[in-house]
Amino acid sequence: MRATITAIVAGLTLVAGPAAASAAQPRPATAQADIAASALTLGRAVADWQLRHMDGRFDYVQTHRPGTQNPRGWIQGAFYVGLVAFAERTADKGYVQALRDHGRAQAWGLGKRPLHADDHVIAQSWLWLHARDRDPAQIAPVKARFDAILADPPKADLTFIDGTEDQPCQARWCWSDALFMAPPTWTALSAATGDPRYARYGDQEFWAATDWLLDKEHGLYFRDSRYFDRRDEQGRKIFWSRGNGWAYAGIVNVLKTLPADHPSRPRYVALFKRMSAKLVALQKADGYWSVSLLAPENSPPETSGTAFFVYGLAWGVNQGLLKDARYARSARRGWDGLARAVGPDGKLGWVQQVGYAPDHVAAGDTQLYGSGAFLLAASEVSRGRF
Repeated sequence: MRATITAIVAGLTLVAGPAAASAAQPRPATAQADIAASALTLGRAVADWQLRHMDGRFDYVQTHRPGTQNPRGWIQGAFYVGLVAFAERTADKGYVQALRDHGRAQAWGLGKRPLHADDHVIAQSWLWLHARDRDPAQIAPVKARFDAILADPPKADLTFIDGTEDQPCQARWCWSDALFMAPPTWTALSAATGDPRYARYGDQEFWAATDWLLDKEHGLYFRDSRYFDRRDEQGRKIFWSRGNGWAYAGIVNVLKTLPADHPSRPRYVALFKRMSAKLVALQKADGYWSVSLLAPENSPPETSGTAFFVYGLAWGVNQGLLKDARYARSARRGWDGLARAVGPDGKLGWVQQVGYAPDHVAAGDTQLYGSGAFLLAASEVSRGRF
């Protein structure tokens, strides 16, 4: 496998070490290997490396290790969402079993915070397995959790309180990351149970959050209300790449499970198309998106936001929603950038660390949610030719 990965990324200006400044230079689209085959090969490499490193003991990371090690938390949960997509694409029994083993070890449970979206994302994996196994135990905890929420819906204001760790607004979806963590879980539970109440609640709360956080001028999400009035040193609005990646991928995952005749489906599709058009216009020449989307200057590669954008664009092309050739070109350029960020051992680099705003990123930085985003991208890129 190592030799295969090396062959694929040879000539792609591999981004695996500190001397990776050339990754920021434009490069012609890959001609040496079929992109679909490379997506499957690199996806397996990244999945296998990450499954060997689930304890979060990466060689550089000191902060957020407890969160990384939390088997029901959002960091692992986001990885498993990507592994689900890749397992479905490849029909790899080993990946399916890894998901099943994790669910059994966790008794199909969710995180400890009843209302917090970050503690709901892991259930997306259990719901996918339930669709295969039809074991009621796999969705009993998420059903109980969501039934309790429906019985007493939170009514928190969506305003973030600056300078405090505890955010009362997080009883609802008051930050862009939440749109990946929670709404697809609610729509998937309706698909699993046939009960429309879950999708109805998810739809209601998704649009409450979007009406609150989506900037009307640019069609991009502020990470939370603290950024409504903040500007960078050049006076530009601050739109965090991964923060928008969470929301963009969340829209895709809602559309995957929302009934075709759901009355809100056209609204999701319209939002998806609007974001897609904006994101293609903001892509840098090297295939990546800047950590701050309106500030491309002096921005290093960053793979977590880029992977979510490639995932959405490739899915839109494959579904026939994004017909203009610029979308396929953008997905391919983005994939080429992601491929250059995979080391010979399968470790994905250039992943901005846990945060809530544009920040520093280095070649050796990795995290489970980055690998999850990469697997989402690989699952869609491998379905088409771009």
